[in-house]
Order: sequence, then structure tokens, then C-alpha cells
Amino acid sequence: MLAVLGTPNAFHAQIMEAAGCEAAFVGTGITGGNYTALPDTGVLSATECVQFGGYIARAVSFPVILDGDTGHGGPPAVRRLVHESIRAGLAGIRIDDQPVEGKRGTQTAGIEVISRDAAEERYRAAVRARDELDPNFVIMAQCYARDAVNGGMGELLERLNTYLTRGRVDWVQFESPHSVEEVRQARAAVSGTLSVMQGKLPKPLTLSEHFALGLRIAWYTFLPDQVLKATSWEFLREFRERDIDAWTDFQARHAGNSYIRTRQTSP
Repeated sequence: MLAVLGTPNAFHAQIMEAAGCEAAFVGTGITGGNYTALPDTGVLSATECVQFGGYIARAVSFPVILDGDTGHGGPPAVRRLVHESIRAGLAGIRIDDQPVEGKRGTQTAGIEVISRDAAEERYRAAVRARDELDPNFVIMAQCYARDAVNGGMGELLERLNTYLTRGRVDWVQFESPHSVEEVRQARAAVSGTLSVMQGKLPKPLTLSEHFALGLRIAWYTFLPDQVLKATSWEFLREFRERDIDAWTDFQARHAGNSYIRTRQTSP
């Protein structure tokens, strides 16, 4: 099993590497949101995403995949995005099948998907661009059809296979499974590399559950970001109530942690 985690920023990517992380994802919602506080609705530019993605990719030795959203435009924009991602040191890119105009955040209402022909064109443009510079660069397709207002489960299954066979991507992802049975259906229908997000499952699948379902990649991109935010929130609330004693106790609870200093060494 390969667990793919999300990287909040370059320094935390180094922490992840030190802890044994093998692959990571730079998301416009997680990473981009941490840098800009903007929502995951396509408002970040391709240049911004490649810039902070490159910082992270160059900070670690494990492969880093960039969230390419919709490709930020038509085939010429997709070609440029792939080329710049390769030059920035990234190992792959995930591109979704939502429209450029009207893109919505994952798991929000009103999501639409572009036509199959338009999606195939988008993915073929990415693959052609990859082949021009680096055949090892991974092109990943994220399919939103399950919950799309113009989609459904049948449409999702058709698209996953279409993106692999006609779009020629390396890897497809099911964005919103509603049940484990739907994950089984997707795995049975797709012969290539497949991963699933949590979607509307009541909880994330464990590594062993992934394996039993025939999946070899676990998409846990939310973990580092939520742990970072939740821990920060808890500590800062305690600091407000208890002054610097909150920090003294925090140090004591984390004695031996290499990221905790007993003395302040820099501003």
C-alpha cells in the first residue's frame, strides 16, 4: 500500500519525510488555502500553484503530485501547466473534469462535469505535454461525475475507463463514493490504477480495507493539514487562558520531540 498525504507547506513536507512519508499531494484546497486563505474554487492561478508546489517538491526527495484543478484553461494552458510542473521538480499532476468556469470545491453542491469529449481532450493534452519532456511524469484524472448534476454512478464508471483508455492517463480517482459497494463496483470496472477519496463514506478506509478492495493507493491528503490546524487551535486557546504556562506544559508533554526547543533561538 502507498499512502499519499497532503503537504501544508515545504517545511511540513520535510517533517513528513523524516517520519517516513513516501508520496504527497499539493492541493489547492489544503496547501493553497494555507498559503493564501482562498477557497478551492479555481481562484488560484496556475503560476501560484506551480510556485508553491515547486518549493515543496524541491524540499523533499519523495514524489510530489500537484493539484492542477481544471488545467486552468484549454489544451494550450494544460500543456504549459504540465511543462512548468515538470520543470519545477514535481512528479505528477492531478487534473479534474469540472468546467474551468464554475469550478466548485470538492464535496460541494452543484458540481458539474464537462463532456466526455472535452475531458478526453484535456487529458490527452496533458499526456502529450508530458511525453514532450518527461515520460515518467504521472498524469492523474480526478472524476467528479458521481455527484455531478449531469452525472451519476453509471457515468462515473464510464468516465473512469474512458480517461484511462482514450485519455491515456496513468491513474484515475473516484472523488465521491457513497458506499464500500460503490468502491467495489469501481474497482471491478477499472483495470488500471485507481484510488478513492473518502467522499460520502462515513469514515476513511483503513490501509487493510483498501488492500482488501483491490486498491493499492490510499488517499489520505487531509491528515497532516487537519492535525496541524487542530493542534494549533487547541494550544492557542489554552495559551489565551493560561498564559505561558500553557507552553511550559506543552513542552513537558512533548519532551524528546526534536521540533520542540527549550530555549527560543530565533525571532
